[in-house]
Amino acid sequence: MKAAKTTGKGNTAETQPPRRAFTARSLSALLPAVTRPAFRKRSPVAVTLFLDWHNVVGPNWALRTEPKKLSAGTLTIACLGPAAMELQHMQTSLIERINTWCGPGTVERLRLTQDFQPPARSSRAPRSKLASAPPVTLPDMPEGPLRTALEALGSRISERNRRRQR
Repeated sequence: MKAAKTTGKGNTAETQPPRRAFTARSLSALLPAVTRPAFRKRSPVAVTLFLDWHNVVGPNWALRTEPKKLSAGTLTIACLGPAAMELQHMQTSLIERINTWCGPGTVERLRLTQDFQPPARSSRAPRSKLASAPPVTLPDMPEGPLRTALEALGSRISERNRRRQR
């Protein structure tokens, strides 16, 4: 049975599902329909630049900067503190380095902002290393989950105090 489609004028038009081709199609014919929604927000060049930022600018600058937006040849970079001033002086060499990595003419200008939020790096030691300190025991308390929790808390506090003294 064919589905009827109504138009705005009250007419009904018979519609048929699209004709299926039972032959193999190339991947290049199917890929644009799949990638179009993803590339509406970011271009493939921008994604490559953002993912490889550590390699493009080097580890020293990657810790203090982060690319935010690439549009119309302008790359917006978020910087940490006075790094914006340093990057401003190195602007031409940085643009050349980025264009070497991503292709000529990708970046023409840099826009530097001081709103970088560094990634949260865990400076805490894994819990397995905390066991190196002698455990805190509470022999006066009866066995149970409260005693176990208090002993673990005491061990962590004594380990932290030991680190501060070093």
